[in-house]
Amino acid sequence: MEVNLYCFGPLKSLLRKLFGSPEEEETITGFAVLRKKNVLDLLQNNVSLQLISTTSMDPSNGSGKLGEAAFIRKWKSSGERKISGESTYRIDFKWDFSFGTPGAFLIRNLHCHEFFLKSLNIEFPEQGNVHFDCNSWVYPVNKYKTDRIFFSNKSYLPADTPLALVELRNKELESLRGDGTGKREGWDRVYDYDVYNDLGDPDKGEDYKRPVLGGSTEFPYPRRGRTGRHHNKTDPATESRLCLLNLNIYVPRDERFGPLKMCDLLTNGLKSMLQAAVPQFKALFDRASDFHSFEDFKKLYAESANSGNSLEPQNGESLFKYPKPQAIAADEFAWRKDEEFARQMLSGVNPLHIRRLQSFPPTSTITAAHIEKNFHGLTVDKAIEENKLFILDHHDTFMPYLNRINALSSKVYASRTILFLCNDDTLKPVAIELSLPSGSRVFTPAEEGVFGALWQLAKAHVTVNDSGYHELISHWLRTHAVMEPFVIATNRNLSVLHPLHKLLSPHLRDTMNINALGRHFLINAGGLIEQTVFPQKYSMEMSAIVYKNWRFDDQGLPADLLKRGMAVKDESMPHGLRLVIQDYPYAVDGLEIWFAIQSWVGTYVSVYYNDELVRGDTELQAWWHEIRYVGHADKKGETWWYKMDTVEELEKALTTIIWVTSALHAATNFGQYAYSGYMPNRPAVSRRFIPVEGSQDFLELAKNPEVFFLKTVSSHFQTTAGIGLIEMLSRHSRDEVYLGQRETEDWIDDERVMEAFESFSSDLKEIEDKINERNADRRLKNRSGFAKVPYTLLYPSTSDFSRKGGLTGQGIPNSASI
Repeated sequence: MEVNLYCFGPLKSLLRKLFGSPEEEETITGFAVLRKKNVLDLLQNNVSLQLISTTSMDPSNGSGKLGEAAFIRKWKSSGERKISGESTYRIDFKWDFSFGTPGAFLIRNLHCHEFFLKSLNIEFPEQGNVHFDCNSWVYPVNKYKTDRIFFSNKSYLPADTPLALVELRNKELESLRGDGTGKREGWDRVYDYDVYNDLGDPDKGEDYKRPVLGGSTEFPYPRRGRTGRHHNKTDPATESRLCLLNLNIYVPRDERFGPLKMCDLLTNGLKSMLQAAVPQFKALFDRASDFHSFEDFKKLYAESANSGNSLEPQNGESLFKYPKPQAIAADEFAWRKDEEFARQMLSGVNPLHIRRLQSFPPTSTITAAHIEKNFHGLTVDKAIEENKLFILDHHDTFMPYLNRINALSSKVYASRTILFLCNDDTLKPVAIELSLPSGSRVFTPAEEGVFGALWQLAKAHVTVNDSGYHELISHWLRTHAVMEPFVIATNRNLSVLHPLHKLLSPHLRDTMNINALGRHFLINAGGLIEQTVFPQKYSMEMSAIVYKNWRFDDQGLPADLLKRGMAVKDESMPHGLRLVIQDYPYAVDGLEIWFAIQSWVGTYVSVYYNDELVRGDTELQAWWHEIRYVGHADKKGETWWYKMDTVEELEKALTTIIWVTSALHAATNFGQYAYSGYMPNRPAVSRRFIPVEGSQDFLELAKNPEVFFLKTVSSHFQTTAGIGLIEMLSRHSRDEVYLGQRETEDWIDDERVMEAFESFSSDLKEIEDKINERNADRRLKNRSGFAKVPYTLLYPSTSDFSRKGGLTGQGIPNSASI
């Protein structure tokens, strides 16, 4: 039964309740914060609101009693909100005691334009306020099939919903699900699923055909948001595409970027295009497609020094030149060192793939004789026993595609790299195997002459493999693609009244929009990824093959580290986990973040659930069922899915979702420019094989190793296009909301939850201090390395509420929103 707290306020309300005093109609005041589409829009008398009671029923429809319509009339000035484009409007509602507490309101927009409704706050003198956290676009009434309803910031499990709100709760979810038919329009709020059938453009020709991803055993894939566009004539199984300049790809209206983020994206994209166009024009004028020396690279970057945490140039150079990447800011040749090559596997942009080697030899041509000379007297067996051997293995992922990839302009291998753990906790590479279907070659470290040049080329080929795997798998597949079904299922099945919706909503923000834009011009046929990453037209197809091995229960950090042998169970250690490499920055910082999230989730869930309530929550069970059987339908038969019968399973699932969308995404995204912004450090394309001794190419390599290296890796166009792309992806938006922060203070009406969230934020601030201490500790060599790039990708930035975005190289946004 809903308790009307407002009955215990003023004396006259108490007298009415005790003695049945006549009802008196009063005026209560509400303040709506909104942003108009156009400055000149006049909303007064064109927007009406009707309160819906939580406690008084309307017998005609079985829902809460509907109040008298009140119109927006007066504007309350607010300097801060005027700066952000928001205005505060006053609404006077008629209210009497019998109406009780409003738990929802109905809004009708009779104006010709939409507006963004941020919040509504209703003041009850001497009794407290009722707050509605809206954050939604409201279109004219003729655009909707059902009334727009907003609920207060109170949360209820389905079975605890006040009777007056039950029907409204259910109808709102029905409207968000839609009926699965028709083309979606810009004002729609419908969340539905589809396969990835919109990457190709077969009507343009054979070169633009791409397979449908999802819905088959050959190419399984997570589902994406349905748009309902018409299908292609050439291949009716595929969906038509919009003009490349048309960025209005359908996503539910409230999933669209806000104006500040969209402005940042367009501005940064235009800036990157301009920066890329100048050197490309010069190269075209000079009839050159390659860089001729490392000095040529330096001309791409501004020379001005960076200040503070920003990587931005500090003068007008930034308009035509790129910021200098961190990888070369302190030492432009640090990337050549074996120790830096290995360190980036632990604290670079792809620290997710290295694993401990637990048996030797791996399935390869590498022998003990190749590597034992670098073991300081240890044998291979002893090195494995002491957990000294590690491997970066890209062989099995790329080998099945090599013949097809190498028939294009790429010339790549499938690589395996063996590394040895030194006593100072640093790694050094001891052998690299580069394989083709026709055979393999093994390279070992060398510093001088032509064999030193061969070793540098071998490392470059490893990095090419790792760059492709990072962009297509670690970043796109594991944080963006697999999470889109969770976004869709949450909005289709968890009411905004549901406590789990309130918990998850900031971690799902903008993901559908950035994914849609990614399909539009990044991962599509002929898109920027195909132009700048070595698998080219097979990029997305390969990610579908890797998805075959994806498991949701392996995506949490502890499970991932244990699976890769980078940690072992040890009950004497905090949280029962011991890292095999103690100075593993991604894992050290990440585990602190993981367990802070886990603690926050555990406290939050305990407020609402026990095992019985988990099993009996109809919305929760529908949500989880739909994620498995629809959103990840190609994996529905897997036995590793949680049954979702217990609080423990729910906590594991929620912690994993929040980890993946926030910290895992931050670790794989926001360091891209720092390392990949300088192409020789992290090339994504190879155009030549490594020459064999006695060949003409070998003589060319011996004569000028620098030129041969540059003719091997990305071309001038691929380099500048790639730099422009990763610079844009590495930037934080100015409207970023970081882990441990919320957009509004009144996001939920529960003091227990608010106290737990404050504790979570405090934990993250303590982690910031620890990260700063570790980065200052000279004994931890993997924290910055020869390149002197401190590991800050998992620095939360929770304590800095004034951050303005940009190339900061740190901060954990709540969601995978770029």
